[in-house]
Amino acid sequence: MTIYNKFVSLKAGIDASWSDIDVQLKRRYDLIPALVDTVKGYKEYEGDTLERVIAARQQGLSASSVDEKAAAANMLSGALGKMFALAEAYPDLKANTNFLKLQDELSSLEDAIQNARRYYNAIVRDFNAKCESFPDLFVAQKFNFTPREYFELEESEAAAANTMPKIEF
Repeated sequence: MTIYNKFVSLKAGIDASWSDIDVQLKRRYDLIPALVDTVKGYKEYEGDTLERVIAARQQGLSASSVDEKAAAANMLSGALGKMFALAEAYPDLKANTNFLKLQDELSSLEDAIQNARRYYNAIVRDFNAKCESFPDLFVAQKFNFTPREYFELEESEAAAANTMPKIEF
């Protein structure tokens, strides 16, 4: 009974921590239209980059599984990183207070997402280890507790995501 209750507790922790990630991702997706609208005011700005940001946002909003949400987050991080890097070429945009405010808010959200992701992955690690440990694996099999997916960034996207918040205008 103790083993079963620990599985239930870990599963509830996973669900709660995933909910935290989901809330942060939704906040991030809600911020994107304001950011895109601010950047659209600069006619010379590269439209292809804005389209990628919008497409990544849409993919994230329609994603349902952990893998789909991770892929969408990777895609959006890359597109936003490119948008902020390109913004350096536009002094008026870099000086726009609305753009700077949105960038700071996005940077804070990125930190919150990263922290929520770490916590989620730690609980998933504990749950998955319990599913594979003796004698807990017998309880896991009997009650259909199966290993959960981690929420991970791809290696190349992780580097882009880690550098994006450090861009200063």
